[in-house]
Amino acid sequence: MSRVAIVSDTHVPSRERAVPDWVGDELEAADHAIHAGDFDSQRSYERIAALANGNLTAIRGNTDPPTLELPHTDTFEVGGVTFAVTHGTGSPAGWQRRVVETARVEATTAEPVVVAGHTHEVVDTAVDGVRVLNPGSATGAAPADRATMYVATVTDGELEVELRSG
Repeated sequence: MSRVAIVSDTHVPSRERAVPDWVGDELEAADHAIHAGDFDSQRSYERIAALANGNLTAIRGNTDPPTLELPHTDTFEVGGVTFAVTHGTGSPAGWQRRVVETARVEATTAEPVVVAGHTHEVVDTAVDGVRVLNPGSATGAAPADRATMYVATVTDGELEVELRSG
């Protein structure tokens, strides 16, 4: 069994001062962490990487500085589940379809689990048979109404996801 902490859109320091302590606790307790972009600063990235004990898959969001050298997409496998991570761009209209299309291009499997951010809206749905997860904003940055993240458990190729909020 593997525990995966899934966060996005921390926006530190442009919109929030710091990642909430409870989010940090979840990152530290996880076997692996995912950040789907919009750290907003090198300092924020370094803090989250440290909390994740170096077990972090992170991608660039649309508000990340150019000096933050992260890929726009990444894929990895945990316990038989392939995750495809992208931030997402543009209008909320059509966002789910766009992130699935990006994941299908990047992933090595036909049906990855897509992890994306950008909208700050919590999402756990299927689009054309592909599961799409958006953990919202880990700091509650607007337009989110509260800080949220997912904690996933992967066991023998099966994925269970639980929403956490503060």
